[in-house]
Amino acid sequence: MIQLLAIDMDGTCLNQHSKISAKTMTALKLAAKAGIQIAPTTGRALSCLPYQLSNQKDLYRYVISSNGAQVTDCTNMKSVYTASISKSTALSLLSQCRSERLGISAHISHEYLVQGYLLILLGYFIYGRDAENTKYVRNMAKAIQNTDGDLEELQFYFLSKNAAGNTKNILAEFSDLSAAYDSSYVEIFPKNASKGEALSRLASYLHIQKECIACIGDGENDLGMFRVSGLRFAMGNAVSALKQQADYILPSNREDGVAEAISRYILHERTS
Repeated sequence: MIQLLAIDMDGTCLNQHSKISAKTMTALKLAAKAGIQIAPTTGRALSCLPYQLSNQKDLYRYVISSNGAQVTDCTNMKSVYTASISKSTALSLLSQCRSERLGISAHISHEYLVQGYLLILLGYFIYGRDAENTKYVRNMAKAIQNTDGDLEELQFYFLSKNAAGNTKNILAEFSDLSAAYDSSYVEIFPKNASKGEALSRLASYLHIQKECIACIGDGENDLGMFRVSGLRFAMGNAVSALKQQADYILPSNREDGVAEAISRYILHERTS
């Protein structure tokens, strides 16, 4: 019987408009009412969790954020698990990349910090209300130098033709960092951070066995969750590597695949 359900946000729980549909929200409420621990799992900083969840605290208690760098008990903001980039490593990386044309953002102590207004405007355009808690900084290196908080993640947006290749070469020198590339940006996080490790730590904290864990995702960064879950769902819009390892392939995020996973498989299991 499933006791813990980890659900990726963008591309999974959120539809093509970056919203949680009414059907999916109803399914989440039914799962929570049935006693299932729902763990929103995201690459976002905690402060940028989808706004639709902000008034639904009865749905969840624990959040896995920043690609697994943080597991937080949201009832008291206690960290269940933390993996951090050291300040010296972050400053060294920024120094070596200073000649590249990059947009820079960071997750520090659950907050989303962005260097410059252009990226902030872009965030509002793509994520709407979910970007309301973004914080502007004029100089990211100075912001990092002055913080005493945990540095969970860095993000570099490529603003020139050669920025991606040059950044990749620089990052290869940092053995304590991992990186996930997209066509226009790279997410940089601690080597020991992953959604799978975070989910495993949360399950251990809650004394929940693997066979009682389910997860739903769409991207390669969700593969780690598959390795520690007993029931694995891939969205219809998921990458092929995830679909190959899934127990079930769901409709896409445009078609409320998460709602189907909950109603057809997870809750049905409890009543059958």
